[in-house]
Amino acid sequence: MYKVSGNVWIEGRHGAFIGLGRMKLLERIKEHGSITVAARSMKMSYRQAWELVDSMNKESVKPLVVTAAGGVGGGGTVVTAEGDKAIKNYKQLFTRFEKFSKSETAKLKI
Repeated sequence: MYKVSGNVWIEGRHGAFIGLGRMKLLERIKEHGSITVAARSMKMSYRQAWELVDSMNKESVKPLVVTAAGGVGGGGTVVTAEGDKAIKNYKQLFTRFEKFSKSETAKLKI
């Protein structure tokens, strides 16, 4: 049996803005309050995670993630309201995409 599959992401002025992996990274940052821990939980290097966050922040009108430098009280990373909105919008888009894929699979006559 065949099925329609694919991937969906949102592009901005300079390329990819958010897709499934970036959305999951934002969720992990929100969960852990740390890019380092979020990256580790996804088996990703800190550098790669930071580059993805930086790319999303540059592409967005408002930052999706803000960081506080370490020190006596420690640092931290916060997903902003704009980041929460990006997560929500992507999840809604992904749900519609999954419904579309299932609908198109049902129509296949191969």
